[in-house]
Amino acid sequence: MNTERFNAYRIMWVLVLYDLPTETKANMKDANRFRKALIDDGFTLFQFSMYVRHCPSRENAEVHIKRVKFMLPKAGKVAIMSITDKQFGDIEIFFARNKEEPPPTFQQLELF
Repeated sequence: MNTERFNAYRIMWVLVLYDLPTETKANMKDANRFRKALIDDGFTLFQFSMYVRHCPSRENAEVHIKRVKFMLPKAGKVAIMSITDKQFGDIEIFFARNKEEPPPTFQQLELF
C-alpha cells in the first residue's frame, strides 16, 4: 500500500481569506486582533489577507476552523476553506512570470 498517497489525502490545509474594513480605528483594531489571533493559532501568511495552516488530520482541521469561527471580527468578509495536502501540492504559484515552489509541508511523524 502506498502510504504517501493515503497521507496526501488525509493531511489537510486550512485557508483563511478575508477582506476586513479598516476605515475607523475600531475597524483597524478588530482587523489586527483577527490577524494576530490567526498567527497565534499557527496560521502563516500565504499572501496579503490570506493565511494558511497545515493540519495533520481532518479532525485537527475542524478544530482550527471552529477557532477561526469563534474569533471572527464584527465586520468584513471572511472565507474559510480546507483542502487536502494533495490539492495544496497542485497549486501553481507565480511571482510575476517566475514560477515558485509552494511552501514546504511538514513531515508527519508516525509513532508506534
